[in-house]
Amino acid sequence: MSVRIGAVSIDTNDLAAATAFWTAATGYAVDSGDDSYTYLTDPDKSGPGLCLNVVPEPRVGKNRLHLELYVDDLTAEAERLEGLGATRVARHGEDSGGWIVFADNEGNQFCVSVG
Repeated sequence: MSVRIGAVSIDTNDLAAATAFWTAATGYAVDSGDDSYTYLTDPDKSGPGLCLNVVPEPRVGKNRLHLELYVDDLTAEAERLEGLGATRVARHGEDSGGWIVFADNEGNQFCVSVG
């Protein structure tokens, strides 16, 4: 049996804001969508898709699943993400080997580390 992750979904209350944030944060492009979802794809076709789904309820509590974003320069990427509206939640370890937990505009947490 061959299985691969095709996409990861993130619930959102504000589809336009989530789409703007996640396209800028990841460099992914809008592939399809309507008023209820946006599907983003990796321009290199090497990573899974990202599906943003409109839901009526707000996020409550800690995420049960989150994205891990790998970057070349953690300090520069942290500054860039904060400029896009991400909020720094926690810092773990040192710049060269640690990671930073961020929250997007709706509080969905994700981690960024050198990878």
